[in-house]
Amino acid sequence: MSLVFFGKDPNTDGDECPTVWVDDRTADLVFQGWKADETTEKECLTVGHIPETEAVIRIPARMVPLIRKACDAAERTELR
Repeated sequence: MSLVFFGKDPNTDGDECPTVWVDDRTADLVFQGWKADETTEKECLTVGHIPETEAVIRIPARMVPLIRKACDAAERTELR
């Protein structure tokens, strides 16, 4: 696996850095984000459960352009 870096939160302070990558083998999107607060997690639990292997994270809306770019790259066949 090799992760292709697409970018960090443009308002990063160096310590809190939501980030997006694409796995160049599987084209999976990989996110680093802030852990969701308890209220958000409870709301997410209303439609199911959160398995031990998963987490609810927050990605700031200002990262949408980076996520679009990563999604476009993931759809291209050269990454698969």
